[in-house]
Amino acid sequence: MSKLLNSDMFFLILLISFFVPNSFAQESGKVNTKGDVYISIADNFISLYPDTVAYKTEAKSYRWNYEQGLILYAFIQAYKISGDKKYFDYIKKNIDYYVDEEGAIKTYKLEQFNIDNIAPGRVLLYLYEETKQEKYKKAAETLRKQLELHLRTISGGFWHKQIYPYQMWLDGLYMAQPFYANYSVLNNDTLAYTDIAKQFLLINEHLKDNLSGLYYHGWDESREQKWADPVKGTSPNFWGRSLGWFMMAMVDVLDYFPESHKDRIKIIEMFVDLSQSIIEYRDKESLLWYQVVDKGNLKGNYIETSASLMFIYALAKGFNKGYLCKNYYEIADESFNNMFSKYVTYDSNGNLFLNNVCSVGGLGGNPYRSGSFEYYISEPIRVNDFKGYGPFILAAIELAKLKE
Repeated sequence: MSKLLNSDMFFLILLISFFVPNSFAQESGKVNTKGDVYISIADNFISLYPDTVAYKTEAKSYRWNYEQGLILYAFIQAYKISGDKKYFDYIKKNIDYYVDEEGAIKTYKLEQFNIDNIAPGRVLLYLYEETKQEKYKKAAETLRKQLELHLRTISGGFWHKQIYPYQMWLDGLYMAQPFYANYSVLNNDTLAYTDIAKQFLLINEHLKDNLSGLYYHGWDESREQKWADPVKGTSPNFWGRSLGWFMMAMVDVLDYFPESHKDRIKIIEMFVDLSQSIIEYRDKESLLWYQVVDKGNLKGNYIETSASLMFIYALAKGFNKGYLCKNYYEIADESFNNMFSKYVTYDSNGNLFLNNVCSVGGLGGNPYRSGSFEYYISEPIRVNDFKGYGPFILAAIELAKLKE
């Protein structure tokens, strides 16, 4: 393994980057190299997106969505570690755009049974705990009601969406389970933990590839989907970001999972096992991970930063929580520094941009997504996509904790 970059070296890289031809960050002063790196990253996001996280483009309208939940959860962590109220104000302003005084959620429809829409729930719970405003509690109860009614596989797993029957995707574990566990802690719902653990155990049973130690993106219990293996029901590839969502789901859900619960150790074992496997597929040159994790040698595959940052976050947090040894933190630190030096750029105003983020990845649907290698490398690549920027903030925060 390459020599690890310490924090002084990291800041040196940042300073050098200000003097290369295409970097103008020093002139604008917008990047705070004197403070913790996460502050620069978080402040940059607010500067670029001051009004609402649920950005509107030609392709998207404002809507309650999981990207919002991811970004705002990152700002919760930024507020907790820094104490800077501007982060709390940013969180509240964004959620208040959607949640009215009666607790109704703008653009949300329970009857769609979309597991993605549960993801902002942790932000609602946090705001209720901080403000005691009933509207946040009511909105969170609506999301909990969705989980109560949510469609399930015969074996008891949550469908990814109503439009994807009998399917569990790795993504869905992050979308629902940390909220489910957080809600259960706050409401003393001790029976829920076994159901939460069951979701992870089903994934382990049906999506894990024992040879590589990696997990396939999706599983179709019915075996009816064209992408599903006729025997196992699994999709055909190991998509980086789906693995990233799953790793974050495990390390985050453990924050709320009782120490005494019989299945807690199993989730930790799954997390440690996948952590061991994922570092085996880290690219030796970039020290990051490919879009299709195990096929870095194939033409068209590329280093994908959202998955890489999710892995970095999970590995660093895994060490900080005591699940992993320090070597994993050092790997995360080294990878983060390399990612910053290779895949972060600045514009003439000093704004920071994260490159090489895959826009989306899915299975089935219309237009049809086959789960093939060719499919995954065909999806558009974006700059500063929120699915990458959220883990960017989170990874920087977890790496900063050791330096406190």
